[in-house]
Amino acid sequence: MNSATLLSGVALVYLLSWIGYVVQAVSGWRWASRLATGVLVVALALNTAGIALRWIESYRLGHGHVPVSNQYESMVLFAWTIGLLYLLLEIRHKIKALGPFIVPLPFLVLGLGSLFFESDIRPLVPALQSNWLTAHVVTCFLGYAAFAVSFGVSVLYLFKAWAWKARLKIFPPEKILDDINYKAIAIGFPFLSVGIITGAIWANVAWGSYWSWDPKETWSLITWLVYATFLHARFAGGWVGQRSALLSILGFAAVLFTYIGVNFLLTGLHSYA
Repeated sequence: MNSATLLSGVALVYLLSWIGYVVQAVSGWRWASRLATGVLVVALALNTAGIALRWIESYRLGHGHVPVSNQYESMVLFAWTIGLLYLLLEIRHKIKALGPFIVPLPFLVLGLGSLFFESDIRPLVPALQSNWLTAHVVTCFLGYAAFAVSFGVSVLYLFKAWAWKARLKIFPPEKILDDINYKAIAIGFPFLSVGIITGAIWANVAWGSYWSWDPKETWSLITWLVYATFLHARFAGGWVGQRSALLSILGFAAVLFTYIGVNFLLTGLHSYA
């Protein structure tokens, strides 16, 4: 079994975990909750094994690089970071009810990556042959994963506030959801900032300029500004509740366009991604 086959199966394990969380939310069965968390742990372990196996395969082919060099590999890492941060959130706050809104994200990311992107391991293009690659990609995706968590929490917040408030007593109160939304963004924002800084250093090494207003750079800055606005509005303007949730969702839309949309709709120095 190669890494691509293993990781395709991991997407299904994430799906099983999500189904368990949904069953628990609908029925309240405690065994479903325990099973969902256990399956999520298995999915993360297999996801980790898939990344490690792909790294080993890279060395066997004579390429020898960390598996974060293309769209497929980045989606594998993205799924892993989302699942890991959600699991840490669940353990920290002992809240299982967020699972139906966050756990489908690693399933979708990894599933779409396996279906629509090439999984072949290829040599690095010259621009990627830098030790800054790992630092830049990992910090960015830790930030992206935290924003994905805030997105899922915000969707639940609005869903509960607008449509089914009376029927969703099984979910945490809006105040707790709002606090988790803020904390997730407060964690993700420094990682995104470090990711942009390391990317600028890397760009100077690869292309001789820290910033060239490449579409990926521009949209990374736009994403950073959206979340900076969120934090500023929170502290200076007292924004909480629905306005914060809407701004969080807008920020994640910017993340998705920066991560995927730019690669296919715009051309620039990052076209290899």
